[in-house]
Amino acid sequence: MSRQEQKLRTRRAIIEAAFSLLDEQRSLSSISLREVARAAGIAPTSFYRHFKDIDELGLTLVDEAGLALRQLMRQARLRIASGGGVISTSVDTFMEFITANNNVFRLLLREHTGTSTAFRAAVLREIQHFNVELTDYTISSTGLPYKIANLQAEAMVKLVFSAGAEALDATDSQKKKVADRVKLQLRFVANGANQAVKKRVSMK
Repeated sequence: MSRQEQKLRTRRAIIEAAFSLLDEQRSLSSISLREVARAAGIAPTSFYRHFKDIDELGLTLVDEAGLALRQLMRQARLRIASGGGVISTSVDTFMEFITANNNVFRLLLREHTGTSTAFRAAVLREIQHFNVELTDYTISSTGLPYKIANLQAEAMVKLVFSAGAEALDATDSQKKKVADRVKLQLRFVANGANQAVKKRVSMK
């Protein structure tokens, strides 16, 4: 293994170690550099070869979490292209993601309203990326005008994030109830967006 490959592997180990420490009791601000280094199996001094400080690691974690969500959306689109319903498939994929990566989603939820201005801004950027991708997908798949597609995307993202927060520590049966409810709510939003377009057309 080359030195560069080893460096990338160690950096990855630090990121995964930090995520593993973010359970229901702990946020980014409550974990220490030494804890992360110990969980990653490296000396604390080695940490600085990869990150300037714990805050830089935190911002990297937010970026990783946002990227994971965008990849999730792309995965859902592939399922939809194979014949799945848009809303049902998207929500099911999202719930699977939360179950498998609860600390990743927990990070976004916590830091969205956390005490760190930098972390809040980073999460907001990731949510905005998510909104933009959903807006673009909505326009391409439904033909809705940009303004309405964007409002629909914002409403849907807020609903899904709220449902995710509720489902995070829920049982399987509770998660199903949450998923069923948010699917219905998302259909209300989609129908409302379609009605808004029709009313605008009829008013011309």
